[in-house]
Amino acid sequence: MATRLIRTLGDSALTKTCREVKEITPRIRTLIEDMFETMYASDGVGLAAPQVGILKRIVVIDIGEDPHVLVNPRIVAAEGKQTGYEGCLSVPGKSGIVTRPNYVRVEAFDENMEPYVLEGTEMLARAICHECDHLDGKLYVELAEGGLIDNSELEEMQE
Repeated sequence: MATRLIRTLGDSALTKTCREVKEITPRIRTLIEDMFETMYASDGVGLAAPQVGILKRIVVIDIGEDPHVLVNPRIVAAEGKQTGYEGCLSVPGKSGIVTRPNYVRVEAFDENMEPYVLEGTEMLARAICHECDHLDGKLYVELAEGGLIDNSELEEMQE
């Protein structure tokens, strides 16, 4: 496993629509392992393949419960509403207020290309939506209400 370079705001890989994964190859398995390692090393809760420069529809998420691999994810249901601060490993040091569904249901394939359904509320729902947006070349900064703030300001507000 290896830690990969996280692409940041302004990198064209972050604005492109990703291609579907047709099969799980050894390279894809290595990519998934590297994505988890990169996410953990950066103290993130989610990472999408374009954030490491790979235009494939792959997402990894771990909000502290169970790690999830989502290959070719498709959100099939969303309900409710939650508004809160959101950040991104590709926009380091910044946060913004974003409204997302409070519940989502996503259909995806796991790392063995077995289909499964993942349902999430609150933080998991936010992470699923955020990471799936990356696969379509969308960043949370497009949704941020009132612009972005430095994380140091956010920490002061929360104290």
